[in-house]
Amino acid sequence: MVSQSPPQSHQIYPDSDGKPMADNTEQFRWIVTIQQNLDWLFAEDPNVFVAGDLLWYPVEGHREICTAPDTLVVLGRPKGKRGSYKQWEEAGIAPQVVFEILSPSNTLTEMNKKQVFYDRYNVEEYYLYDPDKNDLSGWLRVDRNFDVIDPIDQWVSPRLGIRFSLNETLQIYRPDGRLFLSYIEIAQQVEQERQRAEQERQRAEQESLRAEQERQRAEQERQRADRLAEQLRRMGINPEE
Repeated sequence: MVSQSPPQSHQIYPDSDGKPMADNTEQFRWIVTIQQNLDWLFAEDPNVFVAGDLLWYPVEGHREICTAPDTLVVLGRPKGKRGSYKQWEEAGIAPQVVFEILSPSNTLTEMNKKQVFYDRYNVEEYYLYDPDKNDLSGWLRVDRNFDVIDPIDQWVSPRLGIRFSLNETLQIYRPDGRLFLSYIEIAQQVEQERQRAEQERQRAEQESLRAEQERQRAEQERQRADRLAEQLRRMGINPEE
């Protein structure tokens, strides 16, 4: 029996490759931190799409040609829900920037294949971080091909404007100089801001209360002075003379 591939228009493109998003907590933390901070960075721009662990199909009719970057950024495409990124449905625009976070289970062959894939399908910037070794590598498209970014410490992404700094661990800075934060750090900052706002509200209430007390005291003093003046007038004494 001869089987035929279904027509391109009827092909099914799976939304999952059956692989876990991360192999360990450290890899997961970095994936979420980068994806969420980039999403936050471009939150006000409706035409920047940021996703994590999303299957990318660059060629229509070839569902076997796909990969799922840990984080991808597509400038020029609207935000919104997607089961996968089918490039032919996205005005033919390939993700310009991709990130991969290395885990112990990743093989050299696997990562080499990813690099070839990103080079072949026109990714402009590719960053690979190994949190266990605190090692960051990067490639930039130059003259149609990937070129190694060296040195990468203090490198500023041409597309995203973010800066990479390698100290005891990788630090990523927004264009305004603020550091990429984890979810916990963001939640802590929000809580600190809430506490500061509550303290400021209480201080303002106390100032308002003191001002009201001072107004009441001044009013009492005025009334006492008026009563005294009235008593003096009754005694035939003009207090204004």
